[in-house]
Amino acid sequence: MRLLLDTHIFLWFISGDGRLPDAARNAIRDPDNDVYLSVVSVWEAIIKYQLGKLPLPESPEAYLPEQREKHLISSLDVDEASVARLAHLPPLHRDPFDRLLVCQALQRDLIIVTVDTAVLAYPARFL
Repeated sequence: MRLLLDTHIFLWFISGDGRLPDAARNAIRDPDNDVYLSVVSVWEAIIKYQLGKLPLPESPEAYLPEQREKHLISSLDVDEASVARLAHLPPLHRDPFDRLLVCQALQRDLIIVTVDTAVLAYPARFL
């Protein structure tokens, strides 16, 4: 499987948070799966950290890439074709980070790993 982690899933995974479903944890750990974290998620986490809404043990610009690499998760850049998909994405959710993650998943044929019910409303593939 080719998985795209929603921001909260990545944060729960690296922190060992009990809210992470076992199926998600197992899929992320499975060496046969390709697992991605979008730069959009890093951007979102840095903003939340700066606003005081996301406590992290270290500064996010170092901590998040370090954790991504430690857990063998690949970085996913934002490309123009994914952004262009926003023009055709139904307005089901107002969060621009989540909307772009959905577009990336659709454009790159990735399965989104999330528990966010607003994201789950989109016509994408989910775990």
